[in-house]
Amino acid sequence: MHCPICNSQFEQHETVAMPFCSDRCRQIDIGRWLEEGYSLPRIADPEDDEEPDDDTLRN
Repeated sequence: MHCPICNSQFEQHETVAMPFCSDRCRQIDIGRWLEEGYSLPRIADPEDDEEPDDDTLRN
């Protein structure tokens, strides 16, 4: 198995930080999530581009 952070090869039974090779790589990953270094793609919704109805604006 390869670590998604450092790409080093390791055996699953050798680490408690799965799917990472070490706690250090696990901490790097959570840091990237918290700093918004990762993002998930958003599928555009055509309804989001439509103008709101006049009734919607009045409420």
